[in-house]
Amino acid sequence: MPEAYLIDAVRTPVGKRRGALASMHSADLAGHSLAALMRRTGVDPGAVDDVILGCCDTIGSQAGDVARTAWLVAGLPDHVPGVTIDRQCGSSQQAVHFAAQGVMSGTQDLVVAGGVQNMSAIPISAAMLVGQEYGFTTPFAESPGWTARYGDVEVSQFNSAEMIAEKWDISREDMESFALASHERARAATAEGRFAGEIEPVETADGLFEVDQCPRETSLEKMAGLDPLAPGGRITAGVASQICDGSAALLIASEQAVADHGLTPRARIHHLSVRGDDPVWMLTGPIPATKHALAQTGLSIDDIDLFECNEAFASVVLAWMKETGAPHARVNVNGGGIALGHPIGATGARLMTTMVNELERTGGRYALQTMCEGGGQANVTIIERL
Repeated sequence: MPEAYLIDAVRTPVGKRRGALASMHSADLAGHSLAALMRRTGVDPGAVDDVILGCCDTIGSQAGDVARTAWLVAGLPDHVPGVTIDRQCGSSQQAVHFAAQGVMSGTQDLVVAGGVQNMSAIPISAAMLVGQEYGFTTPFAESPGWTARYGDVEVSQFNSAEMIAEKWDISREDMESFALASHERARAATAEGRFAGEIEPVETADGLFEVDQCPRETSLEKMAGLDPLAPGGRITAGVASQICDGSAALLIASEQAVADHGLTPRARIHHLSVRGDDPVWMLTGPIPATKHALAQTGLSIDDIDLFECNEAFASVVLAWMKETGAPHARVNVNGGGIALGHPIGATGARLMTTMVNELERTGGRYALQTMCEGGGQANVTIIERL
């Protein structure tokens, strides 16, 4: 089967809620990463076969196929198409999968993948709620077919995070220690300049924005004082990912494109898959998805040098580590969504951008990325450094 190569990856710094990127139109936000990717690779943008961007809540500034719009506002060629996809939190990781699959099928040679989300402008789940203004009911959990299959049960990420904490016996203190480590790792990585090479600064009205805004100076004492999101619960805002804004983009190429354009690949897509789990539990998908990916490749946890498991909630990653045996020392080593934010449509691409840079920095061979997604789904991507 033909190979798919990761040529380069770039992202914006992540802006906190109502922060540096809040007023930026989503098309321009994504366009910034797309233009930067083309400059950095030196590839003729006219040779790109397709642009695939992940984005959720595609209303307002994110409506109308933002992948196509973003490419155009970046000043790139009219004849290159674009498509926007939604696999919830895994949207831009799935964009990378579709790009790689296009290359591996032999039908495409150069595909741009990435994602964008301005959560300050378009609140999370806005698309699910907007229909109420026109007399439509709320989405899937009120579908007669859904109710007939799963019953009248609460379906929410917050409820799932609580259920996971209870089932895997993860205490609030366990989660707060994990969250603190995320912030400490992210702040250390920022101070050491680990993100500098992957970030394309953004010019804003307040000046040049070039450093992630979300990492905090916090403490176990501060987190212990937060109220739980549900009465008597263990989940607080301190152990959840942050609402934020950002974009990222990657160039995926075939072996022929590598030769034709004189490119130097940074990594090879070694494996890609996606699995589903119980949609009521929702956030447990990374567990069976990771086990499936390792079984398919013949690799073990010990063969993987770095892991990125998205920190939607601390309980999700802690349960995943318990089930897979992935050691915290190799998981989210530069911090995760709790500290760096989770711009949902862009997170998958942001994680992969950070992952390939860290794999190069540390000299590892394999890195595995996974994340929980709405509907109880999870993507897994394994890349091999070249």
